[in-house]
Amino acid sequence: MPSSALRQTSPRSRTTLRHAEGEEISILPRIFEEEINIAIMRRRLAHGVEAGVKAQLQSERALSFAWLGPAGDALRAELSQHLHAPDGCGDLIEDVVTLADAMAYLFDTDTVGLRLRRLDSAMCPRFHCDNLPVRLVTTYHGPGSEWLPEWAVNRHGLGAPRPEKPEIVTEPSAVERLGIGDLALLKGNGWIGNEAHGLVHRSPDLPAGQQRLLLTLDPA
Repeated sequence: MPSSALRQTSPRSRTTLRHAEGEEISILPRIFEEEINIAIMRRRLAHGVEAGVKAQLQSERALSFAWLGPAGDALRAELSQHLHAPDGCGDLIEDVVTLADAMAYLFDTDTVGLRLRRLDSAMCPRFHCDNLPVRLVTTYHGPGSEWLPEWAVNRHGLGAPRPEKPEIVTEPSAVERLGIGDLALLKGNGWIGNEAHGLVHRSPDLPAGQQRLLLTLDPA
């Protein structure tokens, strides 16, 4: 397990984690396997991409870009209009377009839903499951999304918090975290055959003054 994880994977978790990870793009289609709830491609960002990320973080204006449509030239043009310092973030734009293209190809769709946001606080700090079929997440800057192996989850604690509900996390040391640049496909409750068994995850805590640049992609 890379050092970006919150802990080293124990022998127990390696057999019950319901996840696949590697450094090749071929790891991502394993999300179609019934027993896999998260497929992770570990990667390092290219220097050109990092330069574009830095430009988004340095601007005084907020960044919250949303897109619903085809991947390709139309998306590229919209990103060029809405990202900060577009002349200096060509590699970042190409990375986003490439990921949108890959998402459309993998899930055989002409339309993707995309959001690229600069955050200064956690969006979803409580562990939860998404009700959609699947989502790709990657963090370009800041702490990555956190998730739980199935053996460390009490699903009776999910949903709106109430005093009588049990704790969701049964083993605090089991929390895993994605690294900067990692690509992760998260299977949700909306995946046929995976109802009520979606990956349990949350947004990471952001210390005061720290920023996060997050991309999410959904097949639509």
